[in-house]
Amino acid sequence: MQRPIRFSHCDPAGIVYFPVYFDMFNGAVEDWFTQGLDIDYATMILQRRLGLPIVHAECDFVIPSRMGDTLTLGVLLERLGRSSLQLRINGEHEGQVRLSGSLTLVTTSLDDFAAVPIPEDIRAAMERYQAGCAG
Repeated sequence: MQRPIRFSHCDPAGIVYFPVYFDMFNGAVEDWFTQGLDIDYATMILQRRLGLPIVHAECDFVIPSRMGDTLTLGVLLERLGRSSLQLRINGEHEGQVRLSGSLTLVTTSLDDFAAVPIPEDIRAAMERYQAGCAG
């Protein structure tokens, strides 16, 4: 996914303000579902009432990004559990890794916010994606 770095993403030093990256990560997860897994994220949230809150996040900030750069965010499915998954999201610009984040998400019911097993259709799509990354 391509993410242009805009004026609104930057702090007074002219580099991306670090919390903005986590917003970009969340957008990358939404796009990954819709484009990478062919599962409409809005339908999953609004109609199926399934959420994917981030329960753990960490990030290594390697090289600052500036307004005018375009980051390519790539999603790698590192672990698939019963109701959780771990994603690695790398942000690159012109072949250089700028940042690398790790997110742990848990599938939850949006009715009672309890963890639920990953539904079979979503699990199957994730397994296909993971196999495609390995090949």
